[in-house]
Amino acid sequence: MKRLLVALIFVMLPAPAYAQDIQSGLAALERGDYAAALREWRPLAEQGDATAQFNLGTMYHLGRGVSRDYAKAVRWYRLAAQQGFAAAQYNLGGMYDKGFGLPQDYAEAVKWYRLAAVQGDAKAQYNLGSMYEDGQGVSHDYDKAVKWYRFAVEKGEPRAQINLGRLFAIGYGVPQDFIRAHMWFDLAAALGLKRAVESRDMVVRLMTSAQIAEAQRMARDWLKQHRNQPVTNFHFGS
Repeated sequence: MKRLLVALIFVMLPAPAYAQDIQSGLAALERGDYAAALREWRPLAEQGDATAQFNLGTMYHLGRGVSRDYAKAVRWYRLAAQQGFAAAQYNLGGMYDKGFGLPQDYAEAVKWYRLAAVQGDAKAQYNLGSMYEDGQGVSHDYDKAVKWYRFAVEKGEPRAQINLGRLFAIGYGVPQDFIRAHMWFDLAAALGLKRAVESRDMVVRLMTSAQIAEAQRMARDWLKQHRNQPVTNFHFGS
């Protein structure tokens, strides 16, 4: 399964001593003044502020205000990740996953995805589920793949909805259930994912009209129960 590599976003998590400087850096970023953002964040990062370290890592990752340098991005992500910063843990996992700035290492990717996932990071939960499904860095384990996909879909992660739907369609890690497969494909399709539409169209061929209607009802009910749930957490992907 193709995994999203990293979440690339600059964040501001207020800390009493550093909140103003972090926000000043974000304001500079919004103006397109990357050099000013860098001036605000680098001293904080060097002093150990995890938010600044993550943001500095993102600048090196994207090449904003500095030359793109995956190795330096990894360095700053790691410093923030070691302090428990979930977004940095997720991004560091992605760097190991793809071998950007360091040797590819699926086991290390799993380690960092897991740390972010247990903190509730939906994209990390999706990627961890995918690692279990693909058997990369861990043994193939469809039960654990389903577990992590379920956590991710509760946050509205559409790719996890597709993968969970597929596992229901083929009966891996869960009993085969075309109705639930259709439901998850329907939810992801509603967000415009072409792959979900294609998967739903395939499973429809194996269903009765009554089963399709039930799946659509379940999807509507799920949306009602989760109407205030954001589609994802504070990250966005590339």
